[in-house]
Amino acid sequence: MGNSGDLPSNEEVSPHRARDVAGFITAMRELKKRSGLTYRELEERAACRGDVLARSTLADVLRRTSLPRPEVVAAFVHACGDGDRVDAWLAARDRIASARPTAGPAPDRGAVVDTTWVTASPVEVRSPAGEARSHAVDVRSRAVKARSRRAKGAAAGAATALAVPMLALIAWGLLADDANDSDELTASVSAPGGWVTIRPARTADLCLTDGRDRAGAYESAVAVQLRCAKAPVPRTYLEPMGEDLYRIQWHHPEMGKGCLAVMGEKQIKGMLEPRQDCEYATVFRLEPDDGAFRLRPATGDRCIGIVDDDTAVGAEAIEERCSGAADQRFLVRPG
Repeated sequence: MGNSGDLPSNEEVSPHRARDVAGFITAMRELKKRSGLTYRELEERAACRGDVLARSTLADVLRRTSLPRPEVVAAFVHACGDGDRVDAWLAARDRIASARPTAGPAPDRGAVVDTTWVTASPVEVRSPAGEARSHAVDVRSRAVKARSRRAKGAAAGAATALAVPMLALIAWGLLADDANDSDELTASVSAPGGWVTIRPARTADLCLTDGRDRAGAYESAVAVQLRCAKAPVPRTYLEPMGEDLYRIQWHHPEMGKGCLAVMGEKQIKGMLEPRQDCEYATVFRLEPDDGAFRLRPATGDRCIGIVDDDTAVGAEAIEERCSGAADQRFLVRPG
C-alpha cells in the first residue's frame, strides 16, 4: 500500500531538470514512484484537500506527451507529499509551455472534458435518452465527408499529414495470440456475447480499441483501430441489452469499466468515447452482413464506420450515414 507521509528531503524529484514535455512527464512519474502511492490513494489524498484528481485522468497524464493543466499538476504534487514545492513544479511547467512553438490558435478546450474515460454525463453526449436522433452535421463532419469524396474520386488517395499518437498503455489484458490472424477471419452469424474483439472486416489484424483522435483536438480517449497483436488494449465485452442489442464495454486495470458512447456536438461529433457511467452510453444494434456485422446506434438510422474510409493504423471510428461501404463492416470474434 502507499505511504501516507511526505517525501523525505533526500528523495526530492526536481522538475527543473526537465527540458521538454517528455522530461516533465518523466519527472512526474518519478514523483509518483517515490511517493509509494497508488492512483486510488492519490485521488483520495487530493479529495481530502478539496482537489479533483481522478485516477483515470492521472493515469492518462503520466502516459501521454502533452503538458497537463496547472491545476492537475498542483493537485498531483500536493497528493504526492511534495506540497512545499508546488510553485517550483508550476514554474517548470510554465517554462516548458512558453518554450513550445505554436502553429496556430489552440483548440477550444471549453467543450473538452479532461479525463481519459469520461466520468460525467453532459447533456451533449448522445445516448438512448439524449440526442441520438440528431442528424445535424458540424464543421468536422462536413470536412470528413468532403475529404472522403475527394479520396474516392482521385486515382490515388491523398496521404494524411496527421500524426498517429501511439499510446503506451499499461501492459494488461493482451488479446489472444494473433499469429494466425489473416484477412480471411470471419464472424459468426450471431454476435457472440461476453469477451470479444471487434475488428474492421477488411483489416482484420486491427482492433477497435483505446486511442486518441489524430488531430489532437480532444484530450480523452476515443475508439481507434490499432494492431491487435502489438497494442496493449482494454478488453472488450459485449453486454446483451435485448435482441441483437448490446453495450460495448472496455475493461482497463486502472480506469475500470467504460462503455462506448457516440459523442455529441460539443465534443468531436460522431466519434466514440468510453464513459464510466454506462447508463449514458450508446446501445448498439449488431446487424449480420455476410459473415460480418454492421454496428448501428439503436435509436438512430446511422452506422459506425472509419473516418475517411481509412485503413491506416490509428484511424478513428465515427458515426456516419449508412452507405454499405466496406469501412462499416466489422468482425466480432470471441476474445
